[in-house]
Amino acid sequence: MVDADWSAADVDLTVPSAARIYDYTLGGSHNFEVDRMVAERIIEAVPDVPIIARANRSFLRRVVRFFADAGIRQFFDLGSGIPTVGNVHEVAQKAAPESRVVYVDADPVAVIHSKTMLAGNDQATAIQGDIRDVDRILTDPKVRSLIDFGQPVGVLALLVLHFISDEEQPEEIIHKLWEALCPGSYLAISHGTTLGENKAGVEDGKQILSQSTINVTWRGRAEIARILKGFELVEPGLVFPPQWRPDSPGDALSDQPERANTLGAVGVRH
Repeated sequence: MVDADWSAADVDLTVPSAARIYDYTLGGSHNFEVDRMVAERIIEAVPDVPIIARANRSFLRRVVRFFADAGIRQFFDLGSGIPTVGNVHEVAQKAAPESRVVYVDADPVAVIHSKTMLAGNDQATAIQGDIRDVDRILTDPKVRSLIDFGQPVGVLALLVLHFISDEEQPEEIIHKLWEALCPGSYLAISHGTTLGENKAGVEDGKQILSQSTINVTWRGRAEIARILKGFELVEPGLVFPPQWRPDSPGDALSDQPERANTLGAVGVRH
């Protein structure tokens, strides 16, 4: 549980947060009672939620290693959530110590804990920002101090775009990113869908989140592919995350990827 002494002045403890709900499903402690209540209702509807969350973290680690192997030394994590083991900077800087990392999240708890974890690491930082306001994020001085958009960047937007409604135009958000990135840059996404095994439960989870003021838009394969317009997908394309370049038979859902109820992909900007 997070320290209520500092958080009470900065965070509405009656309003759940997607970042803190996700933290709870991963077994983290940086969440409030309101987050845990919503998370438990979702897990009741979709018992696979904790293992889906772990599968997404495994996908993140594989993507970051892929970026590093491709020569990427700048990493930009949008909707990064609350720090947990195997974060982008840990994986990237293990592969290449000179790697620079910027985390962005709308949740102040996520940002504060990220900054605490990054204390003493001058190659990484965290800022508070909403992906809907991508123009402001791209011009933020802290972002610009670490990320040189004239050089290739590895961008991650994992489990965040389904919080963007159709009216908020996720395709336009990603297109603005595309315009800011130079050739040789990469974008990785994962996105909730009803194409997996538990369609009914996923819809129930959507209703539970909606009742808690967190709206999601599950999208099908064609809709997610449209969001990625402009990026050439690397093999194996848009797939359930456990199917994306698996490297360990022990990874979450590696033997039953359709249970992930998300689709993931990595695209390169030419």
